[in-house]
Amino acid sequence: MKNQIFEITPSNLSFEDVQFILENDVKLQLSGESIRLIRKSKEYLDKKLEEAEKPLYGINTGFGALCDIEISNAELSKLQENLILSHACNVGPEVPGDVVKLMLLLKAHALAKGNSAVQQITVQRILDLFNNNILPVVCEQGSLGASGDLAPLAMLFLPLIGLGEVNYEGKKIKASAILEKFGWEPVKLQAKEGLALLNGTQFMAAHGVYSLLKTFRITDQADMIGALSLDAFDGLIEPFMENIQRIRPHKGQAKTAANFRNILEGSQMQNRFKKHIQDPYSFRCIPQVHGAVRDAVNYVAGVFETEINSVTDNPTVFPDDDQIVSGGNFHGEPLALALDFLAMALSELGSISERRTYRLISGERGLPEFLVANPGLNSGFMIPQYAAASIVSQNKQLCTPASVDSIPSSNEQEDHVSMGANAATKVLKVALNTEKILAIELYNAAQAMDFRRPTKTSPFLENFMQEYRQSVEFVQQDVLMYEGINKTIAFLNTTEKNHL
Repeated sequence: MKNQIFEITPSNLSFEDVQFILENDVKLQLSGESIRLIRKSKEYLDKKLEEAEKPLYGINTGFGALCDIEISNAELSKLQENLILSHACNVGPEVPGDVVKLMLLLKAHALAKGNSAVQQITVQRILDLFNNNILPVVCEQGSLGASGDLAPLAMLFLPLIGLGEVNYEGKKIKASAILEKFGWEPVKLQAKEGLALLNGTQFMAAHGVYSLLKTFRITDQADMIGALSLDAFDGLIEPFMENIQRIRPHKGQAKTAANFRNILEGSQMQNRFKKHIQDPYSFRCIPQVHGAVRDAVNYVAGVFETEINSVTDNPTVFPDDDQIVSGGNFHGEPLALALDFLAMALSELGSISERRTYRLISGERGLPEFLVANPGLNSGFMIPQYAAASIVSQNKQLCTPASVDSIPSSNEQEDHVSMGANAATKVLKVALNTEKILAIELYNAAQAMDFRRPTKTSPFLENFMQEYRQSVEFVQQDVLMYEGINKTIAFLNTTEKNHL
């Protein structure tokens, strides 16, 4: 359904809200309550400026190490504009469009809580960009993840003052041309507004939320693909029995085991006689590994649900308390640690997947070597396992934690930073890599299962296989394997059977 409206309110955003907004071309508008809170905080700040007898950080002073330099009232607007200009030094590859949209959504939601003292038009213009799919050019590199995501947020909001570039209708154009096209005047920033726009964790948070939305799907698909591999390998169901999970009651482990029991219910492969009495760890320890990943993902999701419903600019205003407080809510440490954890969890999901792929091509348990009927003349599925191994190795390299690093900035005023932005861009790469590794496993597992015919797997997996075979054919002899891998990735991104 097109052009649905979602109201920005002081209430919490959920992952379901975010996914719905991204997937359904939803338009955003400010609620009456948010408008009231925005105006209240702005009016409060204006009054405090009139009455101020001492400097207010970032409002009528310089920034960072320049915080002791006072700025005259006549130059407050120029101060905020200069802040955005000087901080717009974001470089590197461009951030995906959906992540940029998320940054706009999350910043508007935070500003609408009424602790930032911005103009209503400033928030409205952010919504205008979102609603018209005008996506500012934002790049990956430049944020330290403390003092907020300064450089990428400066790039994000250059178009508000008619500067920078945007992606619109498949083209990259000057922001000034967009303002002219829509008849918008550049926003004249007032006291504190530049700081409110730039201080915040929306670059880290948007990457984390986007990666988590992918991860929720990936973890369910890992169980489905792993179950197909288990059956194709003629593996044992005993390690997934309820009683063994009960005596080590980690929630994720129990959930994973239950998923496998449900997915494999009615499988002819499970009901046939097996000579072997034990499986390799990559099969036998799936509840423990997939389960630990689920627990890690749940922890990280909790951190991010808190973050996207927080106010993270600085200073913050509290009209009801008659206070303007300069603090550190912009510091990305909670996100940096969680993002590193998520990357490691996803990497482990890919690592155990690649080991199952290897077992399927190894010529064990009645399966042909490399899953081809005529090995030698045909290499079959030999090299997809190479590809999976390469990507697993890259994930390991990407999982070097960013959060343990810190380089002081701003003449030592900002002397400990989170490096959470680097953790954020890394985790998205790891999520996309893990998706590829699982696709390679599915490509192999489906091939292996077809070598078990006429014996069938479970009704659930037979339906899954039938749907998959509409996109990716059984490999009779050597073909362009990358095409099958890419079709499998596309299948996993579009199939309705994403969740258990």
